[in-house]
Amino acid sequence: MHNRNEDSNLMDLISSIEHMEQDASRVSVDDVVHAVGRRSFGPLLLVAGLITLTPIVGDIPGMPTLMAALVLLVSVQLLAGSEAFWLPGWLLKRSISQQKFDKGIQLMKKPARWIDGLLRVRLPWLTGYIGIRVTALVCLLIALAMPPMEFIPFSANGAGLALTLLGLGLVARDGIALLLGFALFGATCAFITMSLI
Repeated sequence: MHNRNEDSNLMDLISSIEHMEQDASRVSVDDVVHAVGRRSFGPLLLVAGLITLTPIVGDIPGMPTLMAALVLLVSVQLLAGSEAFWLPGWLLKRSISQQKFDKGIQLMKKPARWIDGLLRVRLPWLTGYIGIRVTALVCLLIALAMPPMEFIPFSANGAGLALTLLGLGLVARDGIALLLGFALFGATCAFITMSLI
């Protein structure tokens, strides 16, 4: 399996997930979490964002809410000072078919290479101790907003893209990606507000 300690961009993370060890014809949340590591806040955010965004996988009813639960739990634990993240059994056992998962992975690969070409270390102070906690707070807000987003067209995609940008920013130490993620979440909130008025 790809060494998760070397994950420094999107293709590395996808490779880790693609080559993870799992036995059955289904892929569980536990399989994915094990592949990226329980201490890895950035990769876990990135996975949650990608799953929410990816056609086939993210379109499964309830999937955005499931990813919101993962992000909420991880963000709260990071803010509380945990070094390794605990996740409940009911969440870890949730799974989808290997076939759907593989199709989702293949759809991610082409844009992933292009995205990696844009990433570089920029404003690294934003990915330090304080920056990570500010990011965790924003992610907590995103997670709380995601369940109702399932009923507002395209809003869950905005949340998924924001999580993806925040995860990418932490993984690649790219502060610009973090700022874009914050801005996108703000724009998604504005879109939701306008939709409800």
